[in-house]
Amino acid sequence: MKKNIAILGSTGSIGTQALEVVRSHPDLFGVEVLTAQNNCDMLIQQAVEFRPNAVVIGNQACYAKVSEALKPYSVKVFAGQDSITQIVEMEEIDLVLSALVGYAGLEPTLSAINAGKHIALANKESLVIAGDLVMAEARRKNVFILPVDSEHSAIFQCLAGELPGSVEKIYLTASGGPFRGKSRGQLVNVAKEAALQHPNWKMGHKITIDSASMMNKGLEVIEARWLFNLQPGQIDVIIHPQSIIHSIVQFIDGSMKAQMGIPDMKLPILYALAYPVRMKSELPRFSFADHAKFTFEAPDSELFRNLSLAYIALNQGGNMPCILNAANEVAVGAFLEDRISFLKMPDVIEHCMQTVQHIKKPGYQDYVASHKEALCKAKEFINLS
Repeated sequence: MKKNIAILGSTGSIGTQALEVVRSHPDLFGVEVLTAQNNCDMLIQQAVEFRPNAVVIGNQACYAKVSEALKPYSVKVFAGQDSITQIVEMEEIDLVLSALVGYAGLEPTLSAINAGKHIALANKESLVIAGDLVMAEARRKNVFILPVDSEHSAIFQCLAGELPGSVEKIYLTASGGPFRGKSRGQLVNVAKEAALQHPNWKMGHKITIDSASMMNKGLEVIEARWLFNLQPGQIDVIIHPQSIIHSIVQFIDGSMKAQMGIPDMKLPILYALAYPVRMKSELPRFSFADHAKFTFEAPDSELFRNLSLAYIALNQGGNMPCILNAANEVAVGAFLEDRISFLKMPDVIEHCMQTVQHIKKPGYQDYVASHKEALCKAKEFINLS
């Protein structure tokens, strides 16, 4: 049977690659819903090609344009953030691919889980912000959370068939980004254009900057804690510049499993969409002959302090990862707008972690309030700096 998929964030990097996967397997996947925030032109093009039941444009100012363009195609058009949260409850949807960026993904993801929809999760921030809440709801509704991040997909695949309690440690691999091996002096006045040049992956601006600062790996550490029910001490990060080994599991007997493949996000996307079946694909194959060696090194957590801050937030728990995430969203935005330097971003985050109230056992409204307070604190700190 075809799986009917809702793609939240269909015009972003993950969303467009997911549609490439759907295009290659039209007998297996149908597109039920597409959503975008501002890119109405691409959303219209996607809707004309894939003919979903409905689309949502987050920016209400774009509603008239999208609605008029899709009239001949009988595609329902909605607008606004509330519509994104509500549309995932449609009965016809089998799987929701959450590819929204940042905090915006939390509420729609929870809504989809509450409606009993399985989740292909590319929005790691949902688990960073409120991992305890999201996973508890998934268990309550008997919903699968299928990781789309290449590192977490790798861990998920390595754990297939293994018994609970058999994991000693996991290693999340990182390319090191465009600034691997650089000194502090070389990064003092680094431009955003340099930070956006990732050596191995083509991604959106936010995640590319997060990769350059190592915050993306920090967020992945927090995500892994919830996805795989691990303690912070069981999660390590290792730099692997070739990005062929996507992550590693070390078991209690000392043996290890690694998942490997070319650095192409369509591989973990296909795995998540097709799960529990592993589908044949025409994607390029890895060749050992083309890769003479694999190298590994420890991350420089003193220079790239965001990774250390993520571990601090994870160990403190409660709403601290939520505070970390909100402050980082503001810091990245300010860096992309040339308002702060690359090395200033950790200062913004650390300030918010020290000044926003720590709540040990937050509920949903606590997460909402903590996010808002951290946004305000971060903006104030930047303006005063």
